[in-house]
Amino acid sequence: MQKLIPSAQAYSWGSRTLIQQLRGEQPSNTPLAELWYGAHPAAPSSVDGEALTEVIAKNPVRELGGSVVEQYSERLPFLLKLLAAEQPLSLQAHPSLEQAREGFARENDEGIALDARERNYRDDNHKPELMVAITEFHAMAGFRPLERTRALFRALDCPELEHYANLIPEHLEGTKGAEEGDLRALFTTWITIPSTARTTLIEAVVAAAKRVQESVEPWMQQVLRQVIDLQDRHPGDIGVLGALLLNHIALQPGEAIYLDAGNLHAYVSGLGVEIMANSDNVLRGGLTPKYVDIPELVHVLRFSTLEDPVVQPQNGVYQVPAREFSLRTLDVQGEVRVEHAGPAIVLCTEGSIHAGVETLNPTEALWISADDPAIEVHGEGKLFIASVGAV
Repeated sequence: MQKLIPSAQAYSWGSRTLIQQLRGEQPSNTPLAELWYGAHPAAPSSVDGEALTEVIAKNPVRELGGSVVEQYSERLPFLLKLLAAEQPLSLQAHPSLEQAREGFARENDEGIALDARERNYRDDNHKPELMVAITEFHAMAGFRPLERTRALFRALDCPELEHYANLIPEHLEGTKGAEEGDLRALFTTWITIPSTARTTLIEAVVAAAKRVQESVEPWMQQVLRQVIDLQDRHPGDIGVLGALLLNHIALQPGEAIYLDAGNLHAYVSGLGVEIMANSDNVLRGGLTPKYVDIPELVHVLRFSTLEDPVVQPQNGVYQVPAREFSLRTLDVQGEVRVEHAGPAIVLCTEGSIHAGVETLNPTEALWISADDPAIEVHGEGKLFIASVGAV
């Protein structure tokens, strides 16, 4: 058991207050977007001044356990983050494992440097992810069921939108494949129309949104407010249209979103704990000054709708199908024993908690190797315990 020092990421969309407040600090002059707890080669955490990647490489069986090494070679299969968003992240999706391996090999063969701006695949792994809200957390996540999107289009009453609305006609019950085809047709049409036509369409949609937003259903109001805000931040961006098709979610603390490969999404605002397979592969489609590759994004997208991506914990455990990671919360009141199988990262988000000679305050974490026994902690607060999904 050792103190784990995270790697900080100061992306432009990050917050100047959320992580700072969690630490009991004053707002900063620069945004702090993410703290990475793990062993991703691009930004590994450190233990006693040494990168966790190096610690693992010295004795992978001791640090990760034999079964993890057998399944994942000498790689910690998960990455844990604190994410603090003050403004929306890029509209994005992540590849499947097969797509990541193919894309990574292809870009290597093309001689694209790993740190090049135009690099899509920075590793050969997929990135299923779970985001747990610490504060109220807003997100756009997965394509909304088409019945609700049709209702939204009717409520907008926008003539410029009507032609495109005809691309998602009503279907008889049980024609899921047809609805996926409709979504693909609509989205790919929007991303391929000339920029002037797209700008005209977006301006008409936003004008309609401003006109009707107070008279529509509450969930529609939430969508339209976001569409208007995105147009203010990114005028004419394809992401403004994309926002019309996605679930708009406001998570309360403790609630979570799970997203598998191919789900279009954009986190909007708030503080959360995020865990994912150990990857940094992102295909972006808009709402960002970073590299956007629309054809590659469409290649990885899944056009099936997502009825409800929200995950509620069961006895503190977030049950998701990812095999690379598992995440549970633990409310500490007095003395508690923390059991683990394989390697684990223990992150404090509330209070002050003692483990051996270490004291954990919010944003501080421990690395627990597979060879370490269960640990005893005491104090008052909340811990997130990240481990491998199936050891």
